[in-house]
Amino acid sequence: RDMPELPDHGSVTLAVLGADRARVCPATETFESPSDVFAPAPGSSTVDGLTRRGAGVVAAAVMLNPGEQRTIRFALAWYFPVPDREGLAFLEHGLELLRHYANRFGSAQDVVVQLAREQDRLLGATRAWTRAWYEDSTLPHWFLERIAANTTILSTSTCYRFADGRFYGWEGAYCCAGTCTHVWHYAHALARLFPAMERDTRERVDLGIGFHAATGQLSMRGEADRSPAVDGQAGTVLRIYREHQMSPDSGWLRRVWPRTRQAVEYLIGSDAEPDGILDGAQPNTQDATWFGRNSWLSGLYVAALRAGEAMAREVGDDAFARRCAGLAASGTEVIVRDLFNGEYFVHELDPAHPGSVNTNRGCFADQLLGQSWAAQLGLPRVLPPEPTRSALRSIWRHNFVPRPMEYREHSPIDGGRIFYDADVPALVMCTWPDGGGDEAGDNWSTSYFNEAWHGIEYQVAAHLIAEGMVGEGLAIARSVHDRYGPLRRNPYNEIECSDHYARSMASFGTYLSALGFEHHGPNGHLGFAPKIRAEEFAAAFATAEGWGRYRQTRSESERTSTIELHHGRLELRTLRLDATTAEPRATLDGAPVDVRASADESGPLLRFPETCTISAGQCLDVHL
Repeated sequence: RDMPELPDHGSVTLAVLGADRARVCPATETFESPSDVFAPAPGSSTVDGLTRRGAGVVAAAVMLNPGEQRTIRFALAWYFPVPDREGLAFLEHGLELLRHYANRFGSAQDVVVQLAREQDRLLGATRAWTRAWYEDSTLPHWFLERIAANTTILSTSTCYRFADGRFYGWEGAYCCAGTCTHVWHYAHALARLFPAMERDTRERVDLGIGFHAATGQLSMRGEADRSPAVDGQAGTVLRIYREHQMSPDSGWLRRVWPRTRQAVEYLIGSDAEPDGILDGAQPNTQDATWFGRNSWLSGLYVAALRAGEAMAREVGDDAFARRCAGLAASGTEVIVRDLFNGEYFVHELDPAHPGSVNTNRGCFADQLLGQSWAAQLGLPRVLPPEPTRSALRSIWRHNFVPRPMEYREHSPIDGGRIFYDADVPALVMCTWPDGGGDEAGDNWSTSYFNEAWHGIEYQVAAHLIAEGMVGEGLAIARSVHDRYGPLRRNPYNEIECSDHYARSMASFGTYLSALGFEHHGPNGHLGFAPKIRAEEFAAAFATAEGWGRYRQTRSESERTSTIELHHGRLELRTLRLDATTAEPRATLDGAPVDVRASADESGPLLRFPETCTISAGQCLDVHL
């Protein structure tokens, strides 16, 4: 192959910005003394790395008056536009792939030129987000740091954006082909921070490359593996609704609705009666095909039905909405009636499939995933509050073990990877308070029940916070944070199946739960009900077209809420807060805005008769 076609062919540039004088030196071939690096002879500004060994040197000088301060910025830029095409050969046009930045730049020097020209704007925007996320937030710093650390997965070798705009993500760095539905549906960060990218992935991959037009089945790994995963199918229906909520209007949903409806119908086709409960084979993220009725997968199915109902109503497909609503209501009834043991939800075995993987009487950490998803999207409840909170208390009591290595020694399950330490608590996948570990199946994947998957830990933490069990949710999130303290391991690399594992971006859902966040871009809806320090609260938020900071005060003398928009725009027609009044008042940059107390099926809210459009730099103040 020609050199420019190789993945490690490209360029690197070292530059200095803002110095009075700069000196560029040729590559030094020895490193025996400081002078070899710091005082080489001046030379060419370019070095051919194919023919010469060494390191380039850039030196800067400034003149300072007494008491004066100056900032000298050094920039390291790289340009390697060709990814590992052989490793990605299973993708469409895999042998022609280029990274997205190849559309904008031709070399590392081009990158530095762009940075020099735009540094004030780029640094200013970065600092504004950092300030809103960290400095101006009242949430615990460790909590913000853990969530932000996981967003860096998007900048690792787990994730790609190709020149044609396609986003692609392994499960973890270079491991397990993607963008895998049954893993990535846990990961909320990308959709909430870069919603256009997720909309494109749903349409281009899940409803495009990986779509089975004859059945509505979604391929679990795009073109890399066209087989189904029932949790990935349901989770992707939920993601489509989320992507619609994070859109500025309903155009995208109307375009993808025909295939989205087919995807919901595929799930209904796995419901034999139908009664809102999945039957037959249920392949899933536990790397096994489960059988029998269980609240984990059937709960996800019910949540997907509720999302299908909501989308159908928005596009005017009322008959399908009624069908989804009826099945969802039936599924909820059956799950509670037949699978709730008075403490938590269990797995009813299918006698036709002895030896298949199951949790039988065990307490499974993901048993409430459908209700957790519903809370993220503001959908009707999948499971009623009382059994849901009972099951959450059981997961907290039985699965969040203070000494996981000690638990492992006495577990009825053999094996499993170790994603925890002896002295830090962890949320174990499945425990057996009433026995049953010896009945969990004959497949090797039962070893997963001894493990702690961080994405599932965050999912449970988010759900606990959403249901009002804030201390328990924060404790689980904190345990992951402590396991990734820098004295133990890389704090920016949460591991499951490989490094920088995508499922850990479920942590962003924990953040949304802490805000009590609601958003529906096409409907112009926004909502906040902070769960932590609500009396004096502030935090960053992102919407379909912008981002900013929300803050509120709740005291006997003052009840105010402020939305500061730092970037983009926000169209607001309804606003739900954790307090209300019969006579609200609102101002936009000091000018009065018409706002009225109202209500919907979810409770009180504020309604703006004339859409309130907030632009970057503006503040909406609401007095209750």
